[in-house]
Amino acid sequence: MTQPALDFVIATLEKIRETRDRSPRASRTTLARLQSGFPVAVSLPATPKSHEGARETSASPTERWLQPASNKAALLEPIRERVRVCTKCAHLASSRTQTVFGVGNPDADLMFVGEAPGVDEDQQGEPFVGRAGQLLTKILRAMGFAREDVYIANILKCRPDTPPGSFGNRAPTPIEMQTCRPYLVEQIEIIQPKVLVALGAVAVEGLLGMRGTMRELRGRWHSCNGIPLMITYHPAYLLRNQAPSEKRKVWEDMLQVLERLERPITDRQRNYFL
Repeated sequence: MTQPALDFVIATLEKIRETRDRSPRASRTTLARLQSGFPVAVSLPATPKSHEGARETSASPTERWLQPASNKAALLEPIRERVRVCTKCAHLASSRTQTVFGVGNPDADLMFVGEAPGVDEDQQGEPFVGRAGQLLTKILRAMGFAREDVYIANILKCRPDTPPGSFGNRAPTPIEMQTCRPYLVEQIEIIQPKVLVALGAVAVEGLLGMRGTMRELRGRWHSCNGIPLMITYHPAYLLRNQAPSEKRKVWEDMLQVLERLERPITDRQRNYFL
């Protein structure tokens, strides 16, 4: 960061401290950007209206980038390294093959969040590479995205351990999700997607702390740290339930996502079934 930009940040923080009853606070991600010389998003007070009826020219709070471009991939690397050596959940650290951080475009407008790695993801170190991942890739293609265009992550970065001799996957526990969630929050803070998609009830609980049936939750907009969040079924659900009506529900959710992203939607897409 250049000295004029740093002076601007300091002056703004001093102004906030003088005019508000609480001191300004910064996240670890923001501090890392300041220390590394990468751009920092600064929340400034709304510009007051000069007179009655004057048009407000900036949002409140106003988020301004002090430099025009950011290297989000570089900002994600220290978090990836902390995840790689994490032992906060000792039972998961001892049973995993490797951690599964996330994959895709750090500058993505669209980010998907699942629950946890399965056996395929644990072996390959990448989320959604098994059968459910193949279906997610198919959904992305139908939306007009390549897998590399979006960012994909999970609530948990380790595969939940299972008893010896058992098959399949188990859902993360609330404690496991609470322990691992800060890593995902940091990812979202850096990527700043325009839209988040929560895949399944576990992802909803991890992101929003709320429980409910997918019948109640899906298809409606929510908000996660100010980012629009769409809830839909996990692709694994569609592998278990092949009913066209259930597949259509997921696709209708994705059409809402495309509309929120202001992406053009063709007639073929509107009439598409997974």
